[in-house]
Amino acid sequence: MFKPVSMLHMRAILLEEDERAVLLSLGRQGVVHLTRTPAGPDTAPLQPYGGTLELDRCGALLDRCNKLMPAEHGPPVPHELSLDEIDASLRQLEENSTTLLAERQRLLSQKQELDSLCSRVSDCRELGIPLEQLDRFSFLHFILGSVPEERLETLSETLGGNAVILPLPLRGGRNPVLIMITPKDRQRTEDRLQQVEFQYTELPAMEGLTPTALLEAKNGEQAKLAGALRQADERLQSFAVEAAQAAAAIRERVVMEQRLIEARQNFPRTETALLLSGWVPAEQAPSLRDHITSVTRGKCVIDVTEPRVSDGVAVPVALRHSGWLHPFQRMVTAYGLPFYQDLEPTFFVAVSYVLMFGMMFGDAGQGAILALAGWIALRSGRKPMMRDAGHVLLLGGLSSIGFGLVYGSYFGIPRLKAYALWRDPLEGDPLALMLTAIGMGIALISIGLILNILNRFRRKEMAEGWLGRFGIMGVLFYWGSLALLAKFTVLQSQGLAGTAAILFLALPLLGWMLKEPVQAAWRRRAGKPAESGMTVILAESFIGILEGVTAYLANTTSFVRLAAYAMSHAALLMAVFTVADQVRLIIPHGGGAWALLVIILGNGIAIVLEGIIAAVQALRLEYYEFFGKFLSGAGLPFSPFNLTSNDACFVERLQYDHHQKVRNNSLERRMVS
Repeated sequence: MFKPVSMLHMRAILLEEDERAVLLSLGRQGVVHLTRTPAGPDTAPLQPYGGTLELDRCGALLDRCNKLMPAEHGPPVPHELSLDEIDASLRQLEENSTTLLAERQRLLSQKQELDSLCSRVSDCRELGIPLEQLDRFSFLHFILGSVPEERLETLSETLGGNAVILPLPLRGGRNPVLIMITPKDRQRTEDRLQQVEFQYTELPAMEGLTPTALLEAKNGEQAKLAGALRQADERLQSFAVEAAQAAAAIRERVVMEQRLIEARQNFPRTETALLLSGWVPAEQAPSLRDHITSVTRGKCVIDVTEPRVSDGVAVPVALRHSGWLHPFQRMVTAYGLPFYQDLEPTFFVAVSYVLMFGMMFGDAGQGAILALAGWIALRSGRKPMMRDAGHVLLLGGLSSIGFGLVYGSYFGIPRLKAYALWRDPLEGDPLALMLTAIGMGIALISIGLILNILNRFRRKEMAEGWLGRFGIMGVLFYWGSLALLAKFTVLQSQGLAGTAAILFLALPLLGWMLKEPVQAAWRRRAGKPAESGMTVILAESFIGILEGVTAYLANTTSFVRLAAYAMSHAALLMAVFTVADQVRLIIPHGGGAWALLVIILGNGIAIVLEGIIAAVQALRLEYYEFFGKFLSGAGLPFSPFNLTSNDACFVERLQYDHHQKVRNNSLERRMVS
C-alpha cells in the first residue's frame, strides 16, 4: 500500500534469429519496461541496431496511411507484410485514388464548362438569330454582354445615337444587353463600354442553332454529366471506405514495425546474439522467464536480479491500487511519481482529501446528493475516468454528510441546526473551527515531514535527512515552534524558555546553515568538483533559512482556508434562506411556493459552486502544503513495451508466421548443405 510495485531487472541473451519472435511475444504481454544497454566488455561488443533509415521509412508510410484513412483503427492485415510489401500496397491504393479523383475532376470540369456555356446562352435565349450568323453581317456588328443594373440607363448616353441597344431579361444584378453598331464604330464603341463596367459574353458559333435550340440540346448533356458525376462520387466514396480500412490495417502493421525497430535499438549484440534487458514486475517475472524460454525453444540465458538503487540505477515506478484508493492514485500521478525506493502517499492523500472536502462542504443534505450522484456514476459509468470520479464523489459526499451532522446543516434549514453534534461554522465559535483546521494542517504537514525523512534515508541522502529544511532538523524546528507557541508561559515560569528556544530554534537553524557546506565537503571528499564557492554556499544557506521559516508559517496558516470555506458555505445557505423569507413576505399569494423555489435553486448553486471550490482547494492543499515536503515527482514511469492491435490474435499470428519463416529458412539451409 505504501510502496510502488516491486520490480526485478531482467537480462536475457538471445539468438538473433529469435529476436523478432521474442519482441512480438513481449509486445503482446506488455509487462517489460525495456532499457537501453550500451555496448562494452561487460555486455556485448557490437552497438545496438541502428534502424534510422527504417524508422524514417516507417514515418513516411504512416504519413501516407494518414492521408488515406479518416479513422484511427482498422482490421488487422491478413499476414505479416514487409515494408516493401506495405509500400507496394499503399502505392496501389494511391494510384487507384488518383485515377478516381482524376476522373471526377474531368467530369467536374466538363460540367463547369457546360454550365458556363448555358449561362451565357440563356442571356440571349429570346433572340431567334442563328448563332453562326451574329458575325456574318457586313453592315452590322453585334456585341453581347452585360452591365450593372444601375448603369443600364447611362449606357445609351455613353454610346450615343449610332448604337442600337436591346436589353435582355435581368439576371443576378446585371442586365444582359445586345448592342448593334456599324463596323466602323466598333473600336470607338468598345472604348466607351469600359466606362460603364461592361462585361463581354462570348457565344459559340453553332451551325443552324438558335440560343433556345442550343439550350435544349445542352440540357440533355447536363443531365448525363450530372449522372456520371454522381456515379463517380459513389465510386469514390466506396473506395474511400475500402481504402480507409486497408490503410488502417497497414498503419497498425507499420506502427508495430516502428516499435519493434525502436526496441531493437536498445540491445547490444554480437554477430549471432544480443543482450535484452528491462524491468518487469516481480510477480510477472517467473511466467515471463518461462514464456521467453518457450519462444526461443530453450536457446536463451535469462538472469533476473533485484534492483540496486544504491548504484544510482533509475528503476521505473508503477503504482497499483484498486478499489477506493485508485482514484486518488490519479491525483498522485498527476503531480508526479515518487522514486522507486520512496514511500508513496496515496493512502494519506485519500484520507486527507476526503476529510478536507467534507470540512469545507459540510452539509448532510447536499452531501447525500453528491453521494447519490457518485454512486450512479460508479455503477453506470463505462469509462474508468467516470467511475473514478464517481468514487471520489461518493466518498466526498459521505464525508460531507458526516461534517453536516457535526455542523447541524441539512440543506441549510435553520430549524435543524439545533440538532448539531457540535456547532454551526458561523453561529458557533469561529476561532475553534480555525484552530481545528490548523490542527488538521499540522497533522498533514507532519506526515509529509516524516515521509521525507524516511525517503531521504532510504535513498542514502543523509545530509538532507538530518539537516534539510524538511528533515529531522525541520521536524525539530516545526514541532518545537508549535510547542513554544502553545506552552511558552509554562516554559517561562519554569525557566526553560531560553533552553527551549536554543533547542527548537537555534539548533535547527544552525543545521540548515550547515547542510550546504557539509554536502560540499562530502562532494570534495568523493573527488567531485565543487559546484560553487564557499561564499555562494553560505549565501544560499542563509536564503534557505528564510525560505524554510516562511514556508512553515505559510503552509500552516494556509489550512485556515478549511474553516474559511466552511463558513462561506454556511453563509451562502444563510443568505438563501434570508432571500426566501423576503420573497415569502413580498408575495402575499403563492409566496411560499416561490420561497421554496429560491431554496431549491440556492442549494443547487451551492452544490455546484461550493462543491467545485472545495474540491479544488483540497487538491491545492495536497499539492502545495503536503506534496511539497517530500514528493519530487521525478520518478521514472513504468512504460512497458507494447504492440497495439485491435485483434487479440494479431501478434500471435505474426509470431506464428515468423516461426514458419525461420523454419523454412532452416530447411533451405539444410537442403543446400
